[in-house]
Amino acid sequence: MPVRIVQSKQNARLKQLRRVLAQPGRDPGGLAGIEGPNLLEEALRAGLHIACVFVAQDAEQLLNTLSLADDIEILLLPRELLAPALATESPQPIAALVEPPDWTWAHVLGVHDKNASLVLVLAGLQDPGNLGTILRSAEAFGANGIISLPGTVSAWNSKAVRASAGSVFRVPLLAATPDECFLRLREAGVKVLSTAARGAEPANRADLTGSVALLIGNEGNGIPKELAARAGGTITIPCPGPVESLNAAVAASVLLYEASRQRLIPNSTPPHHRKDPL
Repeated sequence: MPVRIVQSKQNARLKQLRRVLAQPGRDPGGLAGIEGPNLLEEALRAGLHIACVFVAQDAEQLLNTLSLADDIEILLLPRELLAPALATESPQPIAALVEPPDWTWAHVLGVHDKNASLVLVLAGLQDPGNLGTILRSAEAFGANGIISLPGTVSAWNSKAVRASAGSVFRVPLLAATPDECFLRLREAGVKVLSTAARGAEPANRADLTGSVALLIGNEGNGIPKELAARAGGTITIPCPGPVESLNAAVAASVLLYEASRQRLIPNSTPPHHRKDPL
């Protein structure tokens, strides 16, 4: 594979890497930045197009462990030139520019899936670590996809990408306005359930076996009233301990688990929805 040596911080590709890591989602070419051999390997496994790989001159052996196509652009540069372009406090010696998956509403809503849809709607989630964790839980518990409403951090934020452990490459995610989001969900027959810290139906007694979208709010302010009003119901996670509320990522993960648990158990309709035999 052809390798080109770079000695200047003014290199166009290096400047592009620095820009997409600092301002994810704003690259004119639609590329995103990832860091580290593990994430690069996950991106390759997920079939993402790799536009360019950057590797430090003392870490060239990492290239031997990756199945890189012959036409991928590879730049070899001093570690002290690569490190300032990266977003992590302890920069890794390899990074890449990748083309994010081209997800559609059909992917996010699981239109071609025979099972009932399970979707997450994120309303103003701001912590990238929370978003990355939610992506990972969404994949673990079989969610079809995620809808990101305005105010939610980019899934291609470097911290979100790392926290997702590669799930960002595989879990369908689309950004949408509230109007488009609720319209698409309604057309697909997906019931929206808002989440609340208290005063709502316990999740373990709600019927999560049908097509549902779970609305997760901002870490500090929760779900805006105008969005909660558009939901078809409200659920909560019963907490016997004296905590006021759960972390957004923890709450989303618990609800995803409950939905997955109900769907995996035959005839798992929650107790108060069952009809006792005569």
